[in-house]
Amino acid sequence: MPQSDDKKAAERRRKQTAFLRREAADKGFDLCRITGPDSIPHAPARLGEFLDAGRHGSMDWMAETRDRRADPTILWPQVRSIVLFGMNYGPDSDPRALQAEKSKAAISVYARNRDYHDVIKGRLKEIATRFAAASGEDVKVFVDTAPVMEKPLAAAAGLGWQGKHTNLVSRDFGSWLFLGSLFTTADLEKDAAERDHCGSCRACLDACPTKAFPAPYQLDARLCISYLTIEHKGMIDRNLRPAFGNRIYGCDDCLAACPWNKFARTAHETKLVARADLIAPDIAFFLTLDDPDFRQHFSGSPVKRIGRNRFVRNVLIAAGNSGDRGLVPACLALLDDASPDVRAMAVWALSRLMSRPEFENLAAGRDKDPDAQVQDEWQEGRRL
Repeated sequence: MPQSDDKKAAERRRKQTAFLRREAADKGFDLCRITGPDSIPHAPARLGEFLDAGRHGSMDWMAETRDRRADPTILWPQVRSIVLFGMNYGPDSDPRALQAEKSKAAISVYARNRDYHDVIKGRLKEIATRFAAASGEDVKVFVDTAPVMEKPLAAAAGLGWQGKHTNLVSRDFGSWLFLGSLFTTADLEKDAAERDHCGSCRACLDACPTKAFPAPYQLDARLCISYLTIEHKGMIDRNLRPAFGNRIYGCDDCLAACPWNKFARTAHETKLVARADLIAPDIAFFLTLDDPDFRQHFSGSPVKRIGRNRFVRNVLIAAGNSGDRGLVPACLALLDDASPDVRAMAVWALSRLMSRPEFENLAAGRDKDPDAQVQDEWQEGRRL
C-alpha cells in the first residue's frame, strides 16, 4: 500500500510539473525550471557580506528584508517548490555601439519598451491561477520587487549560473534573461543546478566603466551606473560622472561583454522589443521634458518610475559628456528648474560645454543659488 501511495505522489508531481512547463511555454516564457526552498544555503552569508560592507548603497529595503530575502521559507513557511521562469529580452545588436554617438542617449536594453515587471507578472498570475485551480495548491508569484533572491534560485533550478558580473548567464540566452518566480505548496519535480561556465574569462569585469566589481562575483552598487542612474537619489559623485558617457538609464556594458551572448537570440516578445524612439534618442529632446511630457513619453516604461527630475539629472550628465555645444541653450534653460538636482547638473554640464570665459561670465551672475549643492557646483565649475 505505501508503494502505491508513493507511485500516486510521483505521478501527481509529474503531471503538475508538466502542466507548469506547458503553461510557461504557452505564455511566452523561454525557460521554466524548478528548485526547492532549501536550495540556496549559501545565500544568507553572501547577502550578509554584501549588506555589511554597505555595497547596497541607499537601497535600505534590502537590509530591511534581509532575513526574508535570504531564506524563502521565512518569506513563506509553507512553500515546498519554487518555479523559476526566464524570458529572453536579447537585443538585435550590441548596445555598446551607441556610446560612440555622444549626442544620443543610451537607455538600457531592458527599458526600451514596456515595463517587464508588468509583462511578466501578468503572465505569471495567469499561470498561477490555472495551476491553483487544477492542483488545489496554494501559490504566490514574484517579479524582482519582492524580497526573493531570484538569481541564486534560478541558478539552483538550472536556468543558468551567476556570472562574475553577478547576473544570470544562460548557455542559450547569454546574459539577456528576465526572471520571475512562482512559490507553491505543491511538491514538484526538481531540476538540477547549472554549473559555472565562466572559467578564466573576465570580460564583464573589464567592461565596467566605473570599476564596480571589487572582485569576481562581487558588485559594489555604489559604483554601478545602473544603480546610480535608477536607484540613487540626489547628487552623483563628481569623479564618476565622466565615466557615464551618454548612459542616462542603466548600463548594459557588463551584460553585453559576456561571450555567452554569441548564443543569444533576439527577443520575440513584442512588448520587450525596443521602441524605435528609444533606441538612439537625442539628448537634446530629453532636456526639454517637463513632468507631464516625461510621464506621457514614458508611459508604461520602467523609466517612468524614477521620475522626471532624476531622469533629467542623468540626461544633463550625458550632455556634459557629449562635447556638443549645441546643447548649451537647453542646459541654460534648466538653470532655473525647480529641482536643485537638475539645476546642479545643468551647472556641471555647462562647465564642460562652455569655454572658460563664457562659464566665468555666466557664473558671475548666477552663483547665488539657495541650494548649497548647486552653489558647490558653481564653485567647482569655476575651478576647472
